[in-house]
Amino acid sequence: MEITSSEIGLKKSMIPVLILISLLFYNIIYFENNDWLGDYTYHYILIFTSLIATLLGVSEGVKITHVLKKIFSSIKSISTPIIILLLVGALAGSWKVSGIIPAMVYYGLNLVDPGIFLPLTLIVSTLVSLTTGSSYTTSATVGIALVAVGIAFNIPAGMTAGAVISGAYFGDKMSPLSDTTNLAPAMAGTDLYSHIKYMAYTTIPTYVLTLIVFIILSYNLDISSTGEMNEINNLSNTILNDFYISPILFIVPALVILLAFLKVRPIIALGVGILSAILFSIIFQNNILNSIDPSLTNSLLQSVFSDTSIPTENARIERLYDSGGMKGMLWTIYLTISAMVFGGSMDGIGALRKITNFLLSKAKTTFGLFASTAVSCLGINIVASDQYLAIVIPGKMFKDAFEEKNLSAVNLSRTLEDTGTVTSALIPWNTCGAYHYGVLGVSVTDYFIYAIFNWLSPITTLIYAAFMIKIKMITNHKF
Repeated sequence: MEITSSEIGLKKSMIPVLILISLLFYNIIYFENNDWLGDYTYHYILIFTSLIATLLGVSEGVKITHVLKKIFSSIKSISTPIIILLLVGALAGSWKVSGIIPAMVYYGLNLVDPGIFLPLTLIVSTLVSLTTGSSYTTSATVGIALVAVGIAFNIPAGMTAGAVISGAYFGDKMSPLSDTTNLAPAMAGTDLYSHIKYMAYTTIPTYVLTLIVFIILSYNLDISSTGEMNEINNLSNTILNDFYISPILFIVPALVILLAFLKVRPIIALGVGILSAILFSIIFQNNILNSIDPSLTNSLLQSVFSDTSIPTENARIERLYDSGGMKGMLWTIYLTISAMVFGGSMDGIGALRKITNFLLSKAKTTFGLFASTAVSCLGINIVASDQYLAIVIPGKMFKDAFEEKNLSAVNLSRTLEDTGTVTSALIPWNTCGAYHYGVLGVSVTDYFIYAIFNWLSPITTLIYAAFMIKIKMITNHKF
């Protein structure tokens, strides 16, 4: 008789988690550039801990075929996201060559006051994310340009990326177009608009605090010297000399955002964005294409699929002019696959369910229930490396417990979003953390502290729970 994966003990379930966290912390603390084992340090650690988890399961009688099936199922579940990641790489390459991203940077340098750049970045990212319902689309469009403008203003890339991600996840939480915003109430057993209305109680104060912090950070940045402003003018002139710059180039990103707003499938929306950018490259940027390769076909293929480097004498703008295309996303894709291998092995040996059940057993008080839910969401984001599992699994596990304590389902759905959705971007090996690093080119360790909205959201929801602020009971029909 096959022993099911749910029979592994709690102590053994925690061993792979503790090993993973220990190795990752060792890497972060002792290796400044996180290159302990080379460029693929995170990948090796995840695969190693997956092997440990599998061996532990086998030692408890779990059949290895069962674990392998879970791993393959986990990898299969991200086949569409992997295609999207490849298309995002192609989008970034084609948008740079077509002049779309350089145009965003050019107008950003000339129209934006550096003194309000960070709060403006937060607001712009918020508006795009609310419109599209996607943090991914936000990072892949305005996010790339905003980080480039921030670098030109001599603002640390981590600060700008933190503002982008904070704004992107506000929309990812609050937009009715967001998949997580629809998933959380479905798991908890409430409706979409009740969920959004009740979530506003924790989300808006957190967002206001985030905005205030970025205003303070902007006020204390020293970027107004004559030399620095001259350098910004030089960057602006370089872009204008190298590219054809016109507002007409914004037709392409506007089209992609419109398609996202209309809920067109991401693969189709991104494909339209790539093809439109290729067309604009041919029409407006012939000189750029020639500088990449004399053959028009080769230069276009290179911008979409491979490394592209546009010659420039200004060292500060090299990053804007370089792109990895689809090839540049391979590190992120490999990391995503490695993370899903680990998540699949932990699911296969029953460790995920065992850890979640343990947390549920400790939720004796109302606050304990909220805290257990939050910890479970964060833990699954760490262990399973998937934002959706961090909503689905705790949603299923804690739904009855909330009902037993006479707590309305909106309390659970809000907690799932306040912890499961936003913390995914704070974990380097999580699919979301890996994605934003791959797109923005800023590591999680660099932007973590500045992604204020993301780490403050779970704190806010626990404060509300501790003081019973806006905790709706089933018998209470008013907010």
